[in-house]
Amino acid sequence: MNLIAAWAPLLDSLPMAGWIIELAGQTVVAANPEATRLLESPVAELLGRRVTQWLATPEDIAYWADIATGRYAPLRSDSLVCTPGGGTLPVERHVQPLPGGAAGVPTHALVTLRDRSGEQRAEDEREAVVAELQATLESTGDGILVTDLEGRVRAFNRRFGQIWAVPEELLEARDSTGIHDWMRRRTLDAEGYDRRLAALRAAPLLSSTERLELVEGQTVQRVTRPLWGRAGPQGRVYSFSDQTELVKVRALSETLSSHDALTRLPNRTLLAEKVAEAALRWRREQQPFALLVVDLDHFRRVNDSFGQQVANRVLCEVAERIGAALRSQDVLARIGGDNFAALLQDADQASAQKAVLRVLKVVNTQPFDADGTPFSLTCSVGIALCPQDGQALDDLVRQAEAAVRRAKAAGRAGYRFAEPVPGGDAHSHVRMVHAMREALKAGHFRLHYQPQIRFRDGAVCGAEALLRWRDPQLGEIAPAAFIPVAEDSGFIVTLGSWVLSQAVRQAALWHEAGRSLTVAINVSALQFRQPDFVSQVADVLAVSGLPAHLLELELTESILVEKADEALERLQALDRLGVQLALDDFGTGYSCLGALKRMPIGRLKIDRSFVAGLPDDDTDVGLVRAISQLAQALGKRVVAEGVENEAQRRFLAELGCESFQGFLYAPAMDPASFERHLPPPRPRPMPTAGGRHIRLVR
Repeated sequence: MNLIAAWAPLLDSLPMAGWIIELAGQTVVAANPEATRLLESPVAELLGRRVTQWLATPEDIAYWADIATGRYAPLRSDSLVCTPGGGTLPVERHVQPLPGGAAGVPTHALVTLRDRSGEQRAEDEREAVVAELQATLESTGDGILVTDLEGRVRAFNRRFGQIWAVPEELLEARDSTGIHDWMRRRTLDAEGYDRRLAALRAAPLLSSTERLELVEGQTVQRVTRPLWGRAGPQGRVYSFSDQTELVKVRALSETLSSHDALTRLPNRTLLAEKVAEAALRWRREQQPFALLVVDLDHFRRVNDSFGQQVANRVLCEVAERIGAALRSQDVLARIGGDNFAALLQDADQASAQKAVLRVLKVVNTQPFDADGTPFSLTCSVGIALCPQDGQALDDLVRQAEAAVRRAKAAGRAGYRFAEPVPGGDAHSHVRMVHAMREALKAGHFRLHYQPQIRFRDGAVCGAEALLRWRDPQLGEIAPAAFIPVAEDSGFIVTLGSWVLSQAVRQAALWHEAGRSLTVAINVSALQFRQPDFVSQVADVLAVSGLPAHLLELELTESILVEKADEALERLQALDRLGVQLALDDFGTGYSCLGALKRMPIGRLKIDRSFVAGLPDDDTDVGLVRAISQLAQALGKRVVAEGVENEAQRRFLAELGCESFQGFLYAPAMDPASFERHLPPPRPRPMPTAGGRHIRLVR
């Protein structure tokens, strides 16, 4: 008991619960007031109890078992003490054997218990916060990485490891150096990655958002923000989101907004941007460019014959063929159902023409296939040049499309250059139409007449009425500038009606004066197809009193292939009126010889483009000779236009042509000048009293 008495003051002075344990029986022989408070029991109830009644963890039981075998050692660790209410209390337990027996063998041990309830609660709360934080990190779809200011890894979620494909061993070991090195090697721009990461570490308050491209083709967005503590920035929080699919979707969306969904070619919107860039280069560097509009001829027949699926495949093949015929710097776009447009960079008229010939070759001369059935397809091309035909896409397309229509009217499968509009960009298509309407009201249009000369005797046998327009501000405007606009707008019908009435009126005046000659007028395809065209011609002839055979209507070859049966009925009706019919610019279009044989057309006019090379150009000689022989076989007469020299006249005369017109004899002239080329008028007999006669005066 002396040992207990010796230790009692020390035991009572301890600020923590303390017992003295008698080792032989492992029972409590002394306890201080803190022990009674901790265990909620008076000292009397504690004395004599075995220590394992309160300290019963596996570690405690094993320790006291060792004590029983004579293995005396101190013990200090966290444990749990059992309370009278059946609960447990976290404590820090310290057991120290006390010397006092023979040879210094311990007979007692001092056990101290420090209450860790507050610490345990704080640890539990901290663990709960950490668990909540980890659950939050795992619940987000982004990868999260938390580092301290030196870049050492403090936390991350599983998504981070998935996005970066970090090896599991690096994550388990929280190997900061290994993780950062892995991320660096996974980026396409490793040097740039290191440089930006160093900049972030040098500026702890900096926030940033950037996109990283990984070596496997992934696109990752990295967002970083400072990690704040009470003392200021403590590190960084990195958020990584895999945007690979989003980038693909956005790229596809941008592609669809600027490209054709079927052919994947640029659409009109993107083409407009490219044309604007080319126009800017023109203004800065005077670098010209051209715009082609390629229109497939009768493409609807492909759709009707083979179906939409085949038609779509053909459109894609056409796009491939045209693209192969262009240069790498050129831009091919699809601007409509069967319409394509090509921007030819740094191209003048000559290079544009060469490009068009390549396009026509690959489209028109190579057959297409519809599930084993070969068929042919052609295209017509219109060409607009910068700056003369405009600089903006709409202006260039409008001009090129007008040229396409002229190529189609001439028989398709060919090309035409745009014809300049007076005033350039200042006079748009709409303004031109309005100007023509006002000019017709104001009497600014007039007719000139070009003599037609008979080869047999050199006499003037007819005249072609040609439309002229003189604007008070713009001066003389060439027909090539306004006729295409009139045709495009439909105003050609009104203009054609005026030409018909004025030409017939003039022919009637000459006839009244004893100068009977045939007057020819050009009739557009649109005017010819008007339902009342035949009756209009009949009415004009009736009012004027002009014999019908003195009026000749010059028609285009396109009427022979478009609604041929309807055209035949209309031609036969005109033939019954007695009007003469001619086919203008023969050979430049696409004439169906079977239809030509059936139609009551009396004359074929050889186009001036074939006459120009006579008699030296072998190709022109062959073509003109073939046309002449064809006309003789069909019983048609031939008139040649554009004859400018004696050699041409002599060749055509020897070939057997009936008549010619051109600058060799005279240009188109006003009526008074034309009359000076006519012989004196012959007196005409007056009609009988009962005859109907309307006298026309100037």
